[in-house]
Amino acid sequence: MKIKETDRLLVLTGAGISAESGIRTFRASDGLWEEHRVEDVASPQGFARDPHLVWRFYKERYKQAMSVEPNPAHYALKTLEDALGERFWLVTQNVDGLHGRAGNKNVIEMHGSLNTALCTHCHKRFPTAEIDLEAELPPCPNCRKMLRPDIVWFGEIPYQLDEIQSLLDKATLLLVIGTSGNVYPAAGFVMAARYLGARTMCVNLDAPQNKSFFDDFHQGKAGEVLPGLVAEWLK
Repeated sequence: MKIKETDRLLVLTGAGISAESGIRTFRASDGLWEEHRVEDVASPQGFARDPHLVWRFYKERYKQAMSVEPNPAHYALKTLEDALGERFWLVTQNVDGLHGRAGNKNVIEMHGSLNTALCTHCHKRFPTAEIDLEAELPPCPNCRKMLRPDIVWFGEIPYQLDEIQSLLDKATLLLVIGTSGNVYPAAGFVMAARYLGARTMCVNLDAPQNKSFFDDFHQGKAGEVLPGLVAEWLK
């Protein structure tokens, strides 16, 4: 396959691409995240019940994200954006900020980001690097009320869904990397893209649950498979 000058590429990435950088996918087979119940650390109700626990959890997630580096798959996506410019968009389910650190600009972080915090009162966002993480409950620099991690928790609506739908409407190619294919609404993007006539491609360590909707499936680690594919597509 070759990417044509008229193609518009939308990329969706999930936890698998970051796992190759050393980011742990915190949810274990028993449903616990780092020995915590998901509803305790990843829901509005859990935050209301025990904000100290939730902040401790996400401070550790932030520290770990800052301790790792983008891998070859992240840089391959930077190569694609450099080649395609405004015909490239990246939607990620990940919150670690590694795409931005690799140099990608046209990025939508649909589940939020560890790199920002959101005020529960005035709703302003602030870079995590600029807030007081020594405080048990970091205060808002603007109104001094409590901040929360800028993460889309279970029961909340992912960010920029209207813009994502608009990009799906325009895309001629959809590339999905490192996802299980069972977390919605993202798992449904391939169905929508295929219905709208886009060619659909997947790079994943294991076959995703929605594999039947992909025209091309490339099995393996994204960091090993994707750079070669990108070089071939851009010939």
